[in-house]
Amino acid sequence: MMTQFPGQGEFQMRHRTKTRMAISAVTALLLGYLLVAYFLVPEIWIFHDAGKLANSGGMVTTTEQGIPGDPINVGLVGSKEAVIRAFAAAGWDPADKITLRTSIDIGLSVVLDRPDLDAPVSPLLFDGRKQDLAFEKPVGKSADERNHARFWLTEQSGPDDRPLWLGSASFDRGVGFSHDTGQITHHIGPDVDAERDLLIGDLLKAGQLVSSYEIDGIGATKTGRNGGGDPYFTDGKALIGVLGTP
Repeated sequence: MMTQFPGQGEFQMRHRTKTRMAISAVTALLLGYLLVAYFLVPEIWIFHDAGKLANSGGMVTTTEQGIPGDPINVGLVGSKEAVIRAFAAAGWDPADKITLRTSIDIGLSVVLDRPDLDAPVSPLLFDGRKQDLAFEKPVGKSADERNHARFWLTEQSGPDDRPLWLGSASFDRGVGFSHDTGQITHHIGPDVDAERDLLIGDLLKAGQLVSSYEIDGIGATKTGRNGGGDPYFTDGKALIGVLGTP
């Protein structure tokens, strides 16, 4: 028979009460953070950035909340199969879709500094649609830093009436909190033109492009800011690569 010392039961009750209060406080703080970061603050930025969307010429992505995201700065001409094959040849991996499992995997990759070659990328919208394809090229051991690009199939055509894909290429330099909303996100490097040129350069080195040309993008800017509040600068052009035919 277990002997209970005087006051032990009262101590255990106080301990359980304090534990429940601590859990309730943490839960309330977490819910408050989610409400502010993912619902209230984005509404403020939607209103703040409305003019920027109107002046972008339609060549900028948006977050799911409607906040301007990364600029359209790259494109490819060719079939879906040709695009996938070209990135494989250039050493880029297709990004997984966001699920609970892939979200946990990318989190563990960052925290434990271990590889996640097909880590998911957050959804961005262009012409009201999420990206059709996404690719990445890791830098270092984990998904903390990576080259990545999203692509959308457009209704336009390139040379030989083949499909035109427009995309947004940027460099993820680390995981943190959004400067604007406080949401957990990857922060991008400011020189998005360098990432555009790297992507096209990789495809050229892999022998996947027969030519390239420029089109007008968002327009030259030195004070851009994406949906995570990260600053960027660009010459405002989109570089289009024409894939070879099989």
